Amino acid sequence: MAAPEGFDYTIRADDSVSISHRGRAVTTVRGGGAAAFLAEVEQDDPQQVMARWTGQYRHGNERAARNHPRNAQR
Repeated sequence: MAAPEGFDYTIRADDSVSISHRGRAVTTVRGGGAAAFLAEVEQDDPQQVMARWTGQYRHGNERAARNHPRNAQR
């Protein structure tokens, strides 16, 4: 599995955090969520954290799910 890349974040004047991926705005986190995001970015790999917070985080099980018998006809 490739590591996430291309994420960036900007802290705005109203203390919200805007997360972008390859130059496109993905999400904005406000209030307590923004503070929690910033604390997590400081402790872990920022790219992994931003991928998780934007929902663009791959768990590596997509291929296994595709091959499961219940998904065979999809």
